[in-house]
Amino acid sequence: MENKVCLIWFLYFFTYMTNFPAVDMFDLKVDAVLKRQNGKHKLFVFGDSYVDTGNWPKSMSTSWKEPYGLTYPASPSGRFSDGLILTDFIASFLGIRSPLPYTKKGSDGKSSVKDGVNFAYGGTGVFNTFVNQPNMTTQINHFQQLIQEEEVYTKEEMSSSIALVSVAGNDYATFLTKNGNNMEDLGDITKSIISQLELNLRRIHGLGVSKIGITAMEPIGCLPRMTVASSYKNCSDSANSLSRFHNEILHQTIQKLNNQTGRPIFVILDLYTAFMSALNHPGNSNFENPLKPCCMGTSSEYSCGDKKGMRKNYVLCRNPEVSFFWDVIHPSQQGWFAVFSALKTSLLSLL
Repeated sequence: MENKVCLIWFLYFFTYMTNFPAVDMFDLKVDAVLKRQNGKHKLFVFGDSYVDTGNWPKSMSTSWKEPYGLTYPASPSGRFSDGLILTDFIASFLGIRSPLPYTKKGSDGKSSVKDGVNFAYGGTGVFNTFVNQPNMTTQINHFQQLIQEEEVYTKEEMSSSIALVSVAGNDYATFLTKNGNNMEDLGDITKSIISQLELNLRRIHGLGVSKIGITAMEPIGCLPRMTVASSYKNCSDSANSLSRFHNEILHQTIQKLNNQTGRPIFVILDLYTAFMSALNHPGNSNFENPLKPCCMGTSSEYSCGDKKGMRKNYVLCRNPEVSFFWDVIHPSQQGWFAVFSALKTSLLSLL
């Protein structure tokens, strides 16, 4: 039964685009997060819904529907959460504004992209998925155009630049759907995904980025899409085993890359451990039921944000701040802050 639930989760994953006090107790209020501009770094973001801050067209994505953006900025902003996400917190850590989404880049030259650019699109992967949006290779093509053709940044500016990469989950979902849920070849697809990811990381570094942070896969068995089977009480270890296998191969690849470059250019941001730290220590956090989402469809055919006419086909918790997850895939703003807090040591390695 658990394996069946794991497969069901993968079929749905790509349709969503992913001891901890409250945010303000760390003096990271929303205004402070978005207005600190004393950093020297540029941040370039590639990947999926865990880092996308608004690249999808407004008419095509749930991230532009209410109640997304409920906490910040009090209306949908294109983020797949109620407020700030991992990208925003990392940008604040670097002392810069959250990078502008690529699709919002204006014609005013450097001023709109002085803190970097976010190329990520929810639902995408290393390879093509079921969403008609740029995969990681195409995202890097857009980046290359800025660097080599438009010459937006100088070599000096690029010397302190940082990239954030978050991909893989949607590649697995697409593979399983296309292959009739056959899990026998998952080992091969993992190696294929990470092999292409390695090429992409080399390419980003070759374009002048000095440090690259790559997210490990989160514990997919703990996402509400999975934990609904246990009434949001338990994670699926069989699903988490895929995350662990992916992360093991990823660690080996990153170690090889760093050995070849002779310095720690590539840094793993361990989402698996960060998620588990928050989810396994409810007594030391403000999360009431860490495995239950704040926003969900009224039945299995609906999801957060779905409406028919004026009728809402979703239910919403009273206070997102006590929910680790916003919807069945993505953390809330408070959940992302918990993850960010657990990643601070790794983030120091990017400086």
